[in-house]
Amino acid sequence: MNRKGTAGTATLGLLLAFALILGYVETLIPFPFGVPGMKLGLPNLAVLLVLYLFGAREALLVNMCRVCLSAFLFGSFSSLLYSLAGAFFSFFIMALLKKHPAFSVTGVSCAGGIVHNAAQLCVAMLITETVQILYYIPPLLACGCLTGFCLGLICRAVLAHLPERTMENGGK
Repeated sequence: MNRKGTAGTATLGLLLAFALILGYVETLIPFPFGVPGMKLGLPNLAVLLVLYLFGAREALLVNMCRVCLSAFLFGSFSSLLYSLAGAFFSFFIMALLKKHPAFSVTGVSCAGGIVHNAAQLCVAMLITETVQILYYIPPLLACGCLTGFCLGLICRAVLAHLPERTMENGGK
């Protein structure tokens, strides 16, 4: 994948648009579990693709742009706080684990999903000033792991079909 120049910028723009579309689609999917704010994390697929195709700096930029634009388009200031916390901390752990050869794309994605939900739970505890919200830990972490695993599998399949890959760990 061309990381520099017009083609690279255009690809990053398309992946940002893809993340925004997935974020919008996610708002249309009813989640039948009784946990407030539980989502599938579909936009993370685009962030994972940028992380593996371009690198951490570009993935962070796309991730933060996605969060801000999504909050302005589909959310509120409150959703921006939760999303920024989840996106930043999940990105940090994914970028860190990507460097370790023991973690595949799927493992990196699972960790990202878990950390995303944990970070949002911490923000909720700070805002509500209560620890009773920790009641939601089991379903949120299970959902983060499951959706992270599924998104990791999709990302791996997409990366395997691209003509030029820059994946450091061979797409395990």
